[in-house]
Amino acid sequence: MLNIVILAAGQGKRMQSDLPKVLHPIAGQPMISHLLATSQQLQPDRIVVVVGHGADAVKASLKAADNVTFVTQQEQLGTGHAVQQALPQLALAENSTTIVLYGDVPLVQLDTLKRLLEAAEAKGLAILTEQLDNPHGYGRILRNAHKQIIGIVEEKDATPEQQRITEVNTGLMAVDSHRLTGWLAGISNDNAQKEYYLTDLIALAVADGIAVQFAQPHAAWETLGVNSRRQQAQLERLWQQEQAYRLMDKGVTLADPERLDIRGSLQCGADVYIDVGCVFEGNVVLGDGVVIGPHCVVREAEILSGAQIKAFSHIEKAVIGEQALIGPYARLRPGTHLGSSVHVGNFVEVKNSALGEASKANHLAYIGDAEIGKRVNIGAGTITCNYDGANKHQTVIEDDVFIGSDSQLVAPVTIEQGATIGAGTTLTQDAPQGRLTLSRSEQKTIFGWTRPKNQS
Repeated sequence: MLNIVILAAGQGKRMQSDLPKVLHPIAGQPMISHLLATSQQLQPDRIVVVVGHGADAVKASLKAADNVTFVTQQEQLGTGHAVQQALPQLALAENSTTIVLYGDVPLVQLDTLKRLLEAAEAKGLAILTEQLDNPHGYGRILRNAHKQIIGIVEEKDATPEQQRITEVNTGLMAVDSHRLTGWLAGISNDNAQKEYYLTDLIALAVADGIAVQFAQPHAAWETLGVNSRRQQAQLERLWQQEQAYRLMDKGVTLADPERLDIRGSLQCGADVYIDVGCVFEGNVVLGDGVVIGPHCVVREAEILSGAQIKAFSHIEKAVIGEQALIGPYARLRPGTHLGSSVHVGNFVEVKNSALGEASKANHLAYIGDAEIGKRVNIGAGTITCNYDGANKHQTVIEDDVFIGSDSQLVAPVTIEQGATIGAGTTLTQDAPQGRLTLSRSEQKTIFGWTRPKNQS
């Protein structure tokens, strides 16, 4: 059996925030959410989250998560004390292992946790260590003459010689659950901080004749913790860079991997090109040959092969068909479905509407709650008047319709196949198939009129 304990009780005073530290985001998600998602991939029997400061907020953020139990650490008396609070919720059978993680160390990867787990299964206790050129702030790994781990000393308690050690403790460990209860009972708070350190388990294991094993991460950013806004920003950039490199390794062309933000998942086909300053949120899918221009925001969308998204376009919960051409400065809102070869141009907004194959709205239009057929042309300045102040109504535009510029289509209304709507029309009734429909006041010229003059 496998238990996972996530320590998430700290306040994070250096964040200078009322928000619990573990809820501060990395890549658009709370730090603890990253950790929980990775933990669940191990398919543990139990996940116990130890909460304290801001407990209600942390619980609320994870309320939709499966297989999660919360325990409260009323006083923050150290990491060992925190795990003690979780003990009653753990499976402590002899064949059980417990992994201890930290809610403010969010980006440890699945492969690293698997190797840590394998090391613990061999001998009963394994810790995740790392070699750092600058180990300041970390507990140091103590080894004997045979290179065996014999303990960990926190920096504040370390001698000058011990402070020169570059192998550090990341805090993550995997331990035989059956032994965990006795070892936790044996730790004390006889240290500079007067806290119960979980790291004291190492010396207790050694005293019991248990050889302490270790594993190390593939990348240094996996074990970086967040204690300040600066560290949060640094980890954000490292993670974004990692995601950018993974995309390039799969064949995606990035104009600049340093200027990309992925706040969710981004799935790309072959020969995708992404320009600078783009933000992808939620689950986004880009088909083969898709081109994303600079400074676009794409959220929860699917963009099919060959489509081009020009600069400064915003797309949310939309599906864009093959070879479509969007933007620049277009906004596609939730419920938008565009067929193949559709053009949506500059300063055009589409919401909860479908546009059929080869239809075009190239300039300055609003399309809301509309069903639009194939090969429709929507002129500049056209709007669907879909809201009567209380309810939304639908506009239906059938195939091969031509809408003249500056028209207002007052829903509910249907424009039948092949109809033409003259420029400047306010359409309040259905337009018949194949006919020209227009509403336009008579043009007049007033003779004898003079333009007012400035009296000042």
